Amino acid sequence: MTRFTVNNQPVEYKLDARTPLLWALRDASNLTGTKYGCGSGDCGACTVDIDGAAVRSCQVTIGAIEGSFVTTIEGLAENRAHPVQRAFLAANVGQCGYCIPGMVMAASVLLRKNRNPSDEDIAAAITNLCRCGIYPRLIEAVGRAARLARGEDDAPEEEAGQAPAIDEGA
Repeated sequence: MTRFTVNNQPVEYKLDARTPLLWALRDASNLTGTKYGCGSGDCGACTVDIDGAAVRSCQVTIGAIEGSFVTTIEGLAENRAHPVQRAFLAANVGQCGYCIPGMVMAASVLLRKNRNPSDEDIAAAITNLCRCGIYPRLIEAVGRAARLARGEDDAPEEEAGQAPAIDEGA
């Protein structure tokens, strides 16, 4: 059994310790926001925060992170309220959206470490691949997220990523 914390909840996986974290999150915990992209750590779709570092979850086993704290896109913030989520939504960064959760997680780690990143800092920290080519909007959005986090910018509520109302009965 492997024990660590995911999104502030203690978890215990009765999986082989060699199981990649990506599959434990997706299959055992039903946290499907972390995406499978390449399985080799190149694309970054599976990026999560492990103890304050942006990590490609397809490349780390659950046995290697015993006792760690893992944050996935689902645990980043309620109601898409994290500055990175707000800025990505305001800038309409996502196109197909597949790579966005990994980029949001990489950007959130960057901004925790560097509250005022340059465009070069952003490009160096977020090496995730995007087939849709959203990179100019990505750089702009992370810069805006940094300003939001510092209290220098306010995204209007309609831009702030309010979750759409969902009719459960439909």
